[in-house]
Amino acid sequence: MKHVVGILGAIFGQLGRIKGTIWVLFLILALVGTSTWLLTPSGSTALSRETTDLGMRLGLDLQGGIHLLYEADLEGHDDPAGVVDGIISVMENRVNILGVSEPIIQKQGDNLILVQLAGITDIDEARQLIGSTALLEFRKYDHAAEEWVPAEGTVTVDGEEREEILNSRFFEANTYVALSQDPAHYGRPELVFSWNDIGAELSKQITGGMIGEPLGIFLGGEHLLGEDGEPIAPIVRAEIERDGVISGLSLNDARKLSNLLNAGRIPVALTPIFETTVSATLGADFVDRAILAGGIGIGMVVLFLGFFYRIPGLVASLALLFYVGLVLAIFKLIPVTLTLAGLAGFILSIGMAVDANVLIFERLKEELRAGRTLKAAMETGFNRAWSAIWVSNVSTIIITGILYWFGSSIVSSPQVMGFAVTLFIGVSASMFTAIVVTRTLLRLVVGSWMVRHISSFGVAVKNV
Repeated sequence: MKHVVGILGAIFGQLGRIKGTIWVLFLILALVGTSTWLLTPSGSTALSRETTDLGMRLGLDLQGGIHLLYEADLEGHDDPAGVVDGIISVMENRVNILGVSEPIIQKQGDNLILVQLAGITDIDEARQLIGSTALLEFRKYDHAAEEWVPAEGTVTVDGEEREEILNSRFFEANTYVALSQDPAHYGRPELVFSWNDIGAELSKQITGGMIGEPLGIFLGGEHLLGEDGEPIAPIVRAEIERDGVISGLSLNDARKLSNLLNAGRIPVALTPIFETTVSATLGADFVDRAILAGGIGIGMVVLFLGFFYRIPGLVASLALLFYVGLVLAIFKLIPVTLTLAGLAGFILSIGMAVDANVLIFERLKEELRAGRTLKAAMETGFNRAWSAIWVSNVSTIIITGILYWFGSSIVSSPQVMGFAVTLFIGVSASMFTAIVVTRTLLRLVVGSWMVRHISSFGVAVKNV
């Protein structure tokens, strides 16, 4: 009776293992299908992303673009950290106007702001859009002094009266461009804006006393120019309280100004302390070389594994190809913007994935030399190698966390952080590939017609 129970237990145990292997195999096949689809143009379309032919987003050093570093004047502000966070938020809104994919806008130190825009080459346009304070100021002409002076008025705020300058701080964030219906300027573009309550009170007070006088419009301290290149200074014909228009701008200038005003105002002066343009040609060459180097490296690894470990080496090679596709699909899904440092982290993770397989196969060969059967040696080899694999990989993951944290506090952080992110993803995926994928595939081939002798595992002893 005990023998019968033992036999039945062994049968059901084997059936359970086979069932578990089949489910894992289905999971692997599902991941293969999903990864393949994500790396195709149809996957890019479904994700609504503009990508390269490989489905990857490339960073500044590989795609080309501009690198800007600004210093914010925070003197006199009670909450400098909050001011910088506000500046970054406004910059992000403005960058959206450019349609840039994956911009990098980060705080560096206490008062430095790093901006990297991949795919943008017009540094003047980017500088004007990103760094401009976008503050429209209305001025009146002082005939005695023969100069424009700020248009000031008195408003009541929280029960207190104070002097304020009429400017776009009091605009509602709903400016837009329309075509004039005025017969004298019919069809010409004009910027339509609305004042908030304080602005309406100021505007009513100031324009009410300027009937027949010009109202100069300045942007960032410079006189706003019209289509004809002349300063814009419309004559005030009537008191303006809630709504107003700015005429004389070209359609393109009116749209840019509207976008800037709606994106928000940068409350402090920004000084550009570093600006550079990165060539896209150099980046394309790096990408081609990286792909070639990666292909050669993977090919050599496959030959090495096949020569030294025979059947397990070929199985590990299949798992390695699965790993590469899985990691690239994850990069695209998140998405990860690949830089040259990021590619280095990815390639390094491929080497670590191979290291895990080498540890497993060496343990497997030791078990076979000790006289275990193929199945027993395989299971024992995986179990005993696991402790070394997870310790080494977890140590690397901890290092990637430190690199990412450290990279967030230095100017070159995109490169350091990109390396840390790609290495973390690669190491995590390599653990899954080595323990789950390689093990499942070996379970399928062990005992089949492909594996009759343990010499197929690189061990020169008698048949099992």
